[in-house]
Amino acid sequence: MNACAAQLLQLPAPVILASASPRRQQLITLLGIDVSVIPAAVDEDAFDRTMPRQYVEVLAQAKAAAVRRLHPESIVIGADTTVVLDGQVLNKPRDRDDAVRMLRLLSGRTHTVITGVCVLWQKVQLVDSRITHVTFRSLSEEEIAAYVASGSPLDKAGAYGIQDDCGATFVDAIEGCYYTVVGLPIALLYRMLRLLRVFTR
Repeated sequence: MNACAAQLLQLPAPVILASASPRRQQLITLLGIDVSVIPAAVDEDAFDRTMPRQYVEVLAQAKAAAVRRLHPESIVIGADTTVVLDGQVLNKPRDRDDAVRMLRLLSGRTHTVITGVCVLWQKVQLVDSRITHVTFRSLSEEEIAAYVASGSPLDKAGAYGIQDDCGATFVDAIEGCYYTVVGLPIALLYRMLRLLRVFTR
């Protein structure tokens, strides 16, 4: 566990991650802080997707707020990630056929990944997001079918994980923060948590 980031943060309260994502749970350990995981019960389809960056920020805030209501003494972190192609939001696929459709759309093209992050503690509310551009090489039908059959794309925005064995081989280029694509921009979250020091003085 990384003691450097934890020592620099010196957080004033316990930390809760309001997410069921195992990728986010793994990434937050890079900060070397003890984190409890309490997934938020939020209907993601109830939010307006017409402005994707605002959508992920509002949804990250809603997730954090849902958990904070039950644990008002804690620092609560919410996050949400989506994939955008030609203005179309590609969230988690409904089923395997939808995953195939998404991967066909992304094949050989550049898309945008946006992750919103919210940090809530006492009266402090910090919300921000990061954008990364990802280019896929052209994918064969065999590759798409094999990846979807593995089941891995079904719980991921855009129907792929850049950290997966197959998903990693699909990516030809990336412009921006890698961790944004995985689901939690660590540098952004670190800076947001550092700001809490200002409010404890």
